[in-house]
Amino acid sequence: MARSARPRLPRLRALLAPAVDNWLARGYLAVVVASLGFFLWAAYLSPDPGFAAIWPLMTTAPLSMVVSVPLLALAPAWDSPLEWLSPLLFTTGMALCGLINAALLGLLARRVSTRDPHPAA
Repeated sequence: MARSARPRLPRLRALLAPAVDNWLARGYLAVVVASLGFFLWAAYLSPDPGFAAIWPLMTTAPLSMVVSVPLLALAPAWDSPLEWLSPLLFTTGMALCGLINAALLGLLARRVSTRDPHPAA
Protein backbone atom coordinates (compact mmCIF):
# COMPACT_ATOMS: atom_id res chain seq x y z
CA MET A 1 0.00 0.00 0.00
CA ALA A 2 1.38 3.35 -0.99
CA ARG A 3 1.07 6.16 1.51
CA SER A 4 -0.03 9.46 0.10
CA ALA A 5 1.51 12.80 0.94
CA ARG A 6 -1.89 14.27 1.86
CA PRO A 7 -1.80 13.45 5.61
CA ARG A 8 1.58 15.19 5.90
CA LEU A 9 0.24 18.47 4.49
CA PRO A 10 -1.79 19.45 7.59
CA ARG A 11 1.17 18.66 9.84
CA LEU A 12 3.45 20.81 7.71
CA ARG A 13 0.92 23.65 7.75
CA ALA A 14 0.64 23.38 11.52
CA LEU A 15 4.43 23.56 11.88
CA LEU A 16 4.80 26.56 9.56
CA ALA A 17 1.67 28.47 10.64
CA PRO A 18 3.51 30.48 13.33
CA ALA A 19 5.85 31.81 10.63
CA VAL A 20 3.06 33.80 8.99
CA ASP A 21 0.29 34.24 11.55
CA ASN A 22 1.57 37.39 13.28
CA TRP A 23 3.13 40.68 12.20
CA LEU A 24 6.44 40.12 13.93
CA ALA A 25 7.19 36.91 12.03
CA ARG A 26 5.94 38.40 8.74
CA GLY A 27 8.19 41.43 9.20
CA TYR A 28 11.14 39.17 9.89
CA LEU A 29 10.38 37.17 6.73
CA ALA A 30 10.23 40.42 4.75
CA VAL A 31 13.72 41.36 5.97
CA VAL A 32 15.02 37.89 5.08
CA VAL A 33 13.50 38.12 1.59
CA ALA A 34 15.02 41.58 1.08
CA SER A 35 18.48 40.38 2.13
CA LEU A 36 18.22 37.32 -0.13
CA GLY A 37 17.09 39.53 -3.01
CA PHE A 38 20.09 41.79 -2.49
CA PHE A 39 22.39 38.77 -2.37
CA LEU A 40 20.98 37.34 -5.61
CA TRP A 41 21.25 40.72 -7.29
CA ALA A 42 24.87 41.06 -6.17
CA ALA A 43 25.76 37.48 -7.11
CA TYR A 44 24.28 37.52 -10.61
CA LEU A 45 24.05 41.14 -11.77
CA SER A 46 26.67 43.12 -9.91
CA PRO A 47 30.23 43.21 -11.32
CA ASP A 48 31.70 42.81 -7.81
CA PRO A 49 29.49 41.03 -5.26
CA GLY A 50 31.98 41.57 -2.42
CA PHE A 51 30.55 40.58 0.92
CA ALA A 52 26.93 40.33 -0.21
CA ALA A 53 26.46 36.96 1.50
CA ILE A 54 26.91 38.54 4.91
CA TRP A 55 23.41 40.08 4.83
CA PRO A 56 21.49 36.79 4.54
CA LEU A 57 23.84 35.19 7.07
CA MET A 58 23.19 37.94 9.60
CA THR A 59 19.43 38.15 9.09
CA THR A 60 19.06 34.41 9.62
CA ALA A 61 21.80 34.49 12.25
CA PRO A 62 21.16 31.95 14.96
CA LEU A 63 20.30 29.04 12.73
CA SER A 64 22.42 29.99 9.73
CA MET A 65 25.58 30.00 11.83
CA VAL A 66 24.78 26.56 13.19
CA VAL A 67 24.20 25.27 9.65
CA SER A 68 27.01 27.04 7.78
CA VAL A 69 29.94 26.28 10.08
CA PRO A 70 29.77 22.48 9.58
CA LEU A 71 29.23 23.00 5.84
CA LEU A 72 32.41 25.05 5.60
CA ALA A 73 34.31 22.47 7.63
CA LEU A 74 33.14 19.68 5.31
CA ALA A 75 33.88 21.66 2.14
CA PRO A 76 36.32 20.03 -0.28
CA ALA A 77 39.91 21.23 -0.02
CA TRP A 78 39.91 23.62 -2.96
CA ASP A 79 41.50 27.03 -3.32
CA SER A 80 38.32 28.67 -2.10
CA PRO A 81 36.11 26.75 0.33
CA LEU A 82 32.99 28.35 -1.12
CA GLU A 83 33.54 27.36 -4.77
CA TRP A 84 31.26 24.35 -4.44
CA LEU A 85 28.46 26.41 -2.87
CA SER A 86 26.36 27.90 -5.65
CA PRO A 87 24.35 31.08 -5.00
CA LEU A 88 21.07 29.22 -5.48
CA LEU A 89 22.04 26.51 -2.98
CA PHE A 90 23.11 29.18 -0.51
CA THR A 91 19.85 31.09 -1.07
CA THR A 92 17.78 27.95 -0.53
CA GLY A 93 19.60 27.15 2.69
CA MET A 94 19.24 30.68 4.02
CA ALA A 95 15.55 30.76 3.06
CA LEU A 96 14.95 27.56 5.03
CA CYS A 97 16.86 28.96 7.99
CA GLY A 98 14.80 32.15 7.80
CA LEU A 99 11.56 30.19 7.64
CA ILE A 100 12.48 28.13 10.70
CA ASN A 101 13.59 31.26 12.58
CA ALA A 102 10.31 32.96 11.66
CA ALA A 103 8.31 29.98 12.95
CA LEU A 104 10.24 30.08 16.23
CA LEU A 105 9.76 33.85 16.45
CA GLY A 106 6.04 33.42 15.78
CA LEU A 107 5.78 30.80 18.54
CA LEU A 108 7.57 33.17 20.91
CA ALA A 109 5.28 36.05 19.96
CA ARG A 110 2.24 33.83 20.42
CA ARG A 111 3.48 32.72 23.84
CA VAL A 112 4.24 36.25 25.02
CA SER A 113 0.99 37.75 23.78
CA THR A 114 -1.38 35.31 25.49
CA ARG A 115 -4.27 37.03 27.21
CA ASP A 116 -4.64 34.47 29.99
CA PRO A 117 -3.65 35.84 33.39
CA HIS A 118 -0.88 33.87 35.00
CA PRO A 119 -0.93 33.79 38.80
CA ALA A 120 2.23 34.80 40.59
CA ALA A 121 4.10 31.91 42.11
